Amino acid sequence: MSEIPESALSLPLIALFKGVLYQEDAPPLWQDLLSVQNQVRDYLNVLGLQLILDEAEGYAYLRQSQDDGSETSLPRLIARRQLSYPVSLLLALLRKRLAEFDAGSGDTRLILSREQIADLLRLFLAEGSNEAKLVDRIDAHIAKVVELGFLRHLRGKDEQFEVRRILKAYIDAQWLGEFEQHLRSYAEQSGATASGDELETP
Repeated sequence: MSEIPESALSLPLIALFKGVLYQEDAPPLWQDLLSVQNQVRDYLNVLGLQLILDEAEGYAYLRQSQDDGSETSLPRLIARRQLSYPVSLLLALLRKRLAEFDAGSGDTRLILSREQIADLLRLFLAEGSNEAKLVDRIDAHIAKVVELGFLRHLRGKDEQFEVRRILKAYIDAQWLGEFEQHLRSYAEQSGATASGDELETP
């Protein structure tokens, strides 16, 4: 059995520690990861991390292993972020939109305009009398989701966004179910003081 080059292991690991590794963004790294994934998993296991690899969707990322609460539990390397309620709401709405898209389209890329994303949120955000402030708030929420890695600007088209398919891995049925438990009460309030959910982000 031939020896695995050091770079074939170290480069995919470095990419994963920096964030999500997408097949379309780095085909050579992706192929390296596929060829050494067992060794990568062994290395990460020592650090209390798991490799989540979806060949069909073409992405891989790291997830913290479950903490058993014992004294020997390792420190958390991947932080959980407390999201604002509007950002949590937007993630849930985008996740549902992606599910509808997958059910009714043969395409793999969901592209939405800024206005389409804003329309998803308008129903839940108190408009008041200042449309400009509402637009600014919505743009800030969209920017946060871009920062988290779940939306991506299309090159040369600032008003067009691709919904990254990794959203399906982070926003699962359980997360949506818990979120919807207090969605109704949020819709009845202004949302100014409502808290969001925690999410282990890319």
